Amino acid sequence: MTKNIFLKPFLKRAWGKRYLLPMINKYRPKKYNSYIEPFLWWGAVLFDLQPKVAFVNDINPELINLYQIIKDDVNWLIKELIKLSDKNNADDFYKIRWLDREPSKFNKLTDVEKAARIIYLNKTCFNWLFRVNSQWQFNSPFWKYKNPNIVNEEVLRAVSKYLNENSITFSCGSFSDMIQYINKWDFVYFDPPYDPVSDTSSFTWYTLDWFGKEDQIKLRDFCVQVDKIWAKFLLSNSATKFIREIYSEWDFKEIHIETVSVPRTINANANWRWEVDEFLVHNYKLNGRK
Repeated sequence: MTKNIFLKPFLKRAWGKRYLLPMINKYRPKKYNSYIEPFLWWGAVLFDLQPKVAFVNDINPELINLYQIIKDDVNWLIKELIKLSDKNNADDFYKIRWLDREPSKFNKLTDVEKAARIIYLNKTCFNWLFRVNSQWQFNSPFWKYKNPNIVNEEVLRAVSKYLNENSITFSCGSFSDMIQYINKWDFVYFDPPYDPVSDTSSFTWYTLDWFGKEDQIKLRDFCVQVDKIWAKFLLSNSATKFIREIYSEWDFKEIHIETVSVPRTINANANWRWEVDEFLVHNYKLNGRK
């Protein structure tokens, strides 16, 4: 299959999956039926693999609405983004960000306007952090980027074309709800919030709930369910002792934990770069990549 080179994430994300994609391609199964992704985030892996049949999920309703609008109303979305493209200033940013503090105003927005708002805030906020508080209110601050690509029409149209020409089903809920879509020989990729590398390390999550160690264990138990169905899974996470232990000690049919080094940058500054170890956990052999 020839890949569409314009098909890539339309949102920006600090510490995204760009550097991990070659490793995911190296360790993914060669053959599978449907593709399932319970933590969709910005869709980097989905758009890289470009499966014809996929079931994807995210717990954040703003993101799922955005994907649905790109599929169904990309022309109107682009028109709304063009209106916002000259608002790269703090005053406009905070007015638009403040809308979700006023339900009477926010609820009057169309789904297209809500989708455009998310792209605008993502492209103009500090370090591209999609961050909300306990009330689901966007709270990342403004950051003066010189030329933020707010519209990015070419990519949006490529994503819309892909979503309409293939069978891509969206859902919004917990990762565990995805069990209904998983069948034998399917491929499930998990990209959960990572386990902190230390008790003092900070992690900015883009939903209101913290994904703690109990959630990591629930996810491990879900992987056991996937394994029992005879589906294939690949999971990325930080290379912590805790993650190694919870996957090593369980009775999967087969389990492999690969350590990979991934470059990271912070504050959009390529000079502040370092490498971190991450785990890729999978339940299938790589020989022949079956």
